[in-house]
Amino acid sequence: MRDPRSIAVIGVTGYTGFELATLLLRHPGIAKPTFYVRETDGAHCLSQMFPQLRGWGEAPVKPLSLEAITQGNAGMAFLATPHEVSAELAPKLLDAGLRVIDLSGAFRFASAETFSNWYKLPAPHASRLSEAVYGLPELYANQIRSARLIANPGCYATSVILALRPLQQAGVLAPGHTIVCDCKSGASGAGKDPRRDLHFIEVEGNFRAYNLFTHRHTPEILEHTGLLESQVIFTTHLLPIPRGILSSIYVTLAKAHTPQEMETLYRTFYAGHSMVRLHPAGKLPEVQHVVKTNFCDIGFALHADGKRLVIVSCLDNLGKGAAGQAVQNLNLTLGLEERTGLV
Repeated sequence: MRDPRSIAVIGVTGYTGFELATLLLRHPGIAKPTFYVRETDGAHCLSQMFPQLRGWGEAPVKPLSLEAITQGNAGMAFLATPHEVSAELAPKLLDAGLRVIDLSGAFRFASAETFSNWYKLPAPHASRLSEAVYGLPELYANQIRSARLIANPGCYATSVILALRPLQQAGVLAPGHTIVCDCKSGASGAGKDPRRDLHFIEVEGNFRAYNLFTHRHTPEILEHTGLLESQVIFTTHLLPIPRGILSSIYVTLAKAHTPQEMETLYRTFYAGHSMVRLHPAGKLPEVQHVVKTNFCDIGFALHADGKRLVIVSCLDNLGKGAAGQAVQNLNLTLGLEERTGLV
C-alpha cells in the first residue's frame, strides 16, 4: 500500500534539488523523505553530503535504484533531474503506482514536437504527455489535486504567465501590438554544472542577454497565456546575483483604463491565491522582497494615456520558480493548505 506522505526524491545535488530538500525536511505534513542519487560518495545521510544540514537535516541517502523506490511504500516521487532523465524515469514510476512531480521540462508541453523542437531532444515519453498537468497552482489547482504526473513550470515562465494571464483572460490586450517580456535572473537559474560563462569572474560586475528567440521557456508562456509566438518578444538576461527573477512586461491595452481598474482586475483574478502578492497601483516589487520565499510579487505602472502598461513580476527562481512551487503542488495533492511548509 503506497503512502502519499512517504516521499522519494531523485536528485538532490543541484541547486533546485537542494532547495527542495530543505523545504521537504521542514515540512510538517509528510514523513522524512528518502533521497536517491547516482553517486553517494559513501554518504548514507543527507547531512554527510551537505554539512549545513547537520543537526536538522538527517535523512537517508541511497544510490539511485528504481527497484528500491518502486518496492518501497513511497506514494510520491519528486524528480529534480535533467530533462532526459525525467523522461526516462517518470513513466516507470507511474507504472509502479507512484505519483510524480517533475521539476524538469520533460512533460511541460502537450505536444512531443514542441518538446523536441525547443529542447533539441527526442521525446520517448510522448505517450505520457497527455497525462501531465502543468503545475501552476494559481491556474490549475483543481487538475493538480488529482493529477498523477505534475509538470512543474519553468521559473521565467511562471513570472511571465502570472503577470499576463489575467490581462489575456479579461480580453483587455490590444490586438496587433507586440508584448515584450524583458526578464532577468540570478546565476543559479543556469544550473550547477560548471561553465566558463558562469564563473564568478565572468558574472560579477557584468550583465548580459542570452538565448534570445531560443529560450526553452518560450512555448510554456505561449501555451498558458494563449498568445501567438508572433505576438511576443521574450528576452532573458543574467544578473550578477545568486537567485531571483525580475520580469518587466510591456503591453498595450485595447482601450484606456484607470490604475484602479487594473488593480481590481488583478486582485479579482488572484483572490484566494495567497502565493501571489499584489502591489498597489504604481508600486513595484523588487527581487530582495521575494528571495528565499515562494511568493510571486506583481506590480504595475500605467501611463497617463491609460493604454501603455508595464507589469513587473518578481519571484525566487529556486522558490516559486522551482522547488517551492513543487511543494505547493505537493500540498494540493495531499489536500493540505497550499502554504504548508512554505511560510
